[in-house]
Amino acid sequence: MKTYNRKLIPFAQQMRREMTRAEARLWFGLLRDFTPRVRRQRPFGRFIVDFYCAACKVVIEVDGAQHFTPEGLVADAERTAFLEGLGLRVFRFSNVDVLENLSGVGARLLEVLKVELNQI
Repeated sequence: MKTYNRKLIPFAQQMRREMTRAEARLWFGLLRDFTPRVRRQRPFGRFIVDFYCAACKVVIEVDGAQHFTPEGLVADAERTAFLEGLGLRVFRFSNVDVLENLSGVGARLLEVLKVELNQI
């Protein structure tokens, strides 16, 4: 199964330049200098994930209000199922979580990524 969609590269690059406020806070406040390396706006199939750690096989999504609508929940379930089918674990945080509790989000991510690294 082809998972890296080169056709999405220009859109992913644009999304990197135009991050949401919550994505920018998580990136510059925690993930940019994280070890192991975390990438932003990575294409998988027809989706672009917010953040991806290849070493841990973890996807991190930062969800705005549109993700909590009935349509958004269905789309996210489809996206998560696709990514999990690739052997990836998906972790979601709301914009509010990231903007108001970055230390809590960071603690959860450190816990998750440490566990994933130990399983590799």
